[in-house]
Amino acid sequence: MGVNIPRCLLGGVSGLIIFIATLHGEERVTLCTPGATAEAIELAQFFHDQSGQHTLSGQHCVPLLGSTRLAAAYKSTGRYPAVFSQDFGFSEAGTWDGINYRQQIVDEAIRRHEEGFIINLMWHAVRPSEDEPVTFEKSIQGKLTDAQWQELLTPGTELNERWKSQVDVIAYFLKQLRDAHVPVLWRPYHEMNGDWFWWGGRSGENGFQKLYRQLYDRLVRFHHLNNLIWVFGGNEIRAKVGAYADFFPGHDVVDMLATDVYSSNYAGHDYEDLLALANGKPIALAEVGPLPTPELLKQQPRWAWFTVWGDTVGGRNDRAVANALLGSDQVMTWEKLPWVKVKNPTVHFPVIK
Repeated sequence: MGVNIPRCLLGGVSGLIIFIATLHGEERVTLCTPGATAEAIELAQFFHDQSGQHTLSGQHCVPLLGSTRLAAAYKSTGRYPAVFSQDFGFSEAGTWDGINYRQQIVDEAIRRHEEGFIINLMWHAVRPSEDEPVTFEKSIQGKLTDAQWQELLTPGTELNERWKSQVDVIAYFLKQLRDAHVPVLWRPYHEMNGDWFWWGGRSGENGFQKLYRQLYDRLVRFHHLNNLIWVFGGNEIRAKVGAYADFFPGHDVVDMLATDVYSSNYAGHDYEDLLALANGKPIALAEVGPLPTPELLKQQPRWAWFTVWGDTVGGRNDRAVANALLGSDQVMTWEKLPWVKVKNPTVHFPVIK
């Protein structure tokens, strides 16, 4: 496929897998995190080098189901998606988004990393005025008053301290991935240009931008997490969804840009707006409902990856469409990644027979 192989990538607990590659004057990627790990830099470099050539396929897997959606995608299409996506959750133990699965998510991410998958993580964060577990409708889709928002962003206040404690819990799990040499596509506070999450709908430097930068400071400067590739992930522009630029926190705290698309038209203005805002950084389809087509990806070739969210590739989506997409030269699946050495990934928890 003519891919550029990173010099070192995806080592995990068994140590780095070293690839020897001669680079002929290629533009080298610099991440927004000072002292970023070699693994994070090389993964970002891989996306940079593939930009405009291939789009990686991805599959989101909810906490309750572990990584079994990867196996379901393979059963439908005969191919594994290249990106394994998970969410740290918010709900009661044993439920769809149970917070009790966080350690299992980390353990599974390490195993998948060692098999060659790329790891994408996110977090439907609890409203900082509440304690976990919560329900989606009352907390994640709840609201903060303007006064609470200002308190959240003011160091030393009660709400700010509560927020830091909640972030520190997630930092504990992210540190395990750092120590296992796992680079992570990290997409915090997604779909912020809509108003359906408590962190969304607040444009400008004293709105979402400040919250994002506050999170960056906590994770990078306080917790010294240097394995994260920071992804600014908005929502496709439509009625009551603001422009990406109005929520963008700045290139000094963003490595990649993405959007979520649940319509079927994949509007050209979303692609063009993100490309312009990215200024050379990779862009992605972080969540999709209807699958993009190979023809669409040829028209919009700079999408670095797409992630199927609600079901599986080849599940609710038409199997013939999925097969055509994953079999396209435009799309890179797991087995096409140049560093993959194993023949068959292992299905872990829960077991699908």
